This record gives sequence, C-alpha cells and structure tokens, in this order.
Amino acid sequence: MNIDAERAALEAALAGRGEHELFACDPALADTAAFCAAYGFALEDSANTIVVVGKSNPPVYAACVVLATHRLDVNHAVRDKLGTRKASFASADETREITGHEIGGVTAFGLPDGLPLWVDAAVMARPRIVLGGGSRSWKVIAPPSILLTLPSVDVVGGLANPAPPRNSGSD
Repeated sequence: MNIDAERAALEAALAGRGEHELFACDPALADTAAFCAAYGFALEDSANTIVVVGKSNPPVYAACVVLATHRLDVNHAVRDKLGTRKASFASADETREITGHEIGGVTAFGLPDGLPLWVDAAVMARPRIVLGGGSRSWKVIAPPSILLTLPSVDVVGGLANPAPPRNSGSD
C-alpha cells in the first residue's frame, strides 16, 4: 500500500471519531523511542497498541493500548481478563494477520469487529497521546478520549505498570 492509500485508510478509520491530527513520519523512525527522539514527542505521551493472545483452543486475542512508559501486565492483568491459564504477546505475523497493520504502526483504529480493545487507565490521564497509524508512515495525535469512540473498548485500571527507569550507564 502506498502512503496515500495508507492515509486514506487511516482517515476512513478515524472518520467521525473527533479531534485528531495525522502526522507523517519516516518509516525508519516509526518505533516508539526513535520516533519520540526524532520528532520531539515525550515518551509519556506515546501509546502503543499491542496484540496479546490467550493460550487456549482456539486462541483468544485482544488489543491493548498502553503508554510507552509502562509495561503491559501480560502474566496477571491480561491473562485474567482473557480468562486463560497462559497469555503472551502475539507474534509479529499474528499481529499483522489479525490487524492488517505493520509492526511499528499498529493502531487502535480500524481493528476487526469483535476484537476486544483494552486501554490502560493511565492512557486516559494524558492530555494527548500519539498512537500508531496502521503503517510505519503515519501516527495519530489526539486526546485519549478518542479511544472511547471505538467499539469493544474497555478502560482497565492496572492493565500496565510503570516501567522501572532505564539505567543510562552514567553514574
């Protein structure tokens, strides 16, 4: 899909959902840390959409939106919410197959009907968030309330926990 088609698909998924801005980015800089460093966005305002899988027969999936400064609690919160004995992150191939989105650009917008969307409550406390745009070429900047316009959305307290600070190596 070319960049114009990607934008059109993203605009269609966002239609009628409220205030938002589309932000074009270099696909080589789409991963969260690189994007924030290159374009001057705070990690605290960056939210990642992560697909998880519950190990059952058949497997069960959900998409989770968490701040880049947090870690998704797959072993407890996600597993319990999925209702399975084990849970993990979906593979890149599973994520692409389920969402149609590229890794580094997975977005909450345009997900398939019936796929649960769980948003960590900390996301909703930010004044604005930066989300993937479905490809590595686009990001969506919007108030977090835009997520409440999506079907199958559930805001979940404790879905993710603050990540410990990274050691910069300089003491």
